[in-house]
Formats: sequence, structure tokens, C-alpha cells
Amino acid sequence: MKLIRKHMKLLTVGAVCAAAGGGAGAIATAGAAGTSATGTTSIATSSAGSSTAQPAAKRRDRRALARRAIQGDVVVATRNGFTTVTFNRGFVQSVNGQQLTIREGTKKATYKTVTLTIPSSAKVRDNGQGATLSALSAGQRVGVVQGPKVTRVIARNAAS
Repeated sequence: MKLIRKHMKLLTVGAVCAAAGGGAGAIATAGAAGTSATGTTSIATSSAGSSTAQPAAKRRDRRALARRAIQGDVVVATRNGFTTVTFNRGFVQSVNGQQLTIREGTKKATYKTVTLTIPSSAKVRDNGQGATLSALSAGQRVGVVQGPKVTRVIARNAAS
């Protein structure tokens, strides 16, 4: 759990970026920049103070979004250009060598089933303890964060 908290910022960035992309598409579809009866274009704006009015509520909303995020890709700017970070969350279905099969979704609903190739250098945690990929068992909750240099697999028993 401590490791999940440690990497919550990374997961939050991924979830917020995914939500921002979806939100931008929804705004564009809904017509945030609409045309009035006179033919002029109006753009929705917010007051300057509204961005800092409720910081605790915004943090709470971001955390709630991160808790519900199942899968995502985030493009991050680095000193050397751009890199992609991918995260997947769900339940372990099977482990076969370096292949981890995850049922992405919630306890009651399945989004999709994916098989990830986990590099041997990946850092694996099982119920808060260092472990190997083969130590994971079917039914455990799992989160996988894959970056260009590091892969982390964080698993815990589904009941906890």
C-alpha cells in the first residue's frame, strides 16, 4: 500500500491526462465555442479566482478519478524529448514466465483482458513485500506501471 501511495502521483497524472483528453473532446463536441445569433463566436471563460477557490475539492476529485482509472497511456516531456508511460489495473488471471495476464476492470465488470510482457528487471511488490512475478496468484488486484526504463508491478490480495 505504501508503494501505491508513493506512485499515486504518477497514476494521478495518467488518469488526469486521460480525463483531460476526454473532457476536451466532450467540450469540443458540446460546442464550448459556440456561435451566437449575430454570427459572433463566444468562448466560455472562468473567473481568475475559481482555479484556487477549492484546492482540497480538486485534489479529492483527482484522487477519485485515479482510483477509478483502469488503463491509460501518458506522454511525458523529458529532457531528451518525450516518453510514454502506460498503466494497467485489474485482477491477475495468470502468470506464465514473464507474461502477466490481467482482467482489467472492477470486481463486477470487465473492460478487457490483456497479456503484458514484464521485463525481468521489473520491480514486483506482493502485499507490500518484495516478490517475483511468479509469486503472484490468480485473483489478486494488480497495478502495472511501465515506463521506458522501469516497470513496476504492485499486487495485493483482492480482499484487502
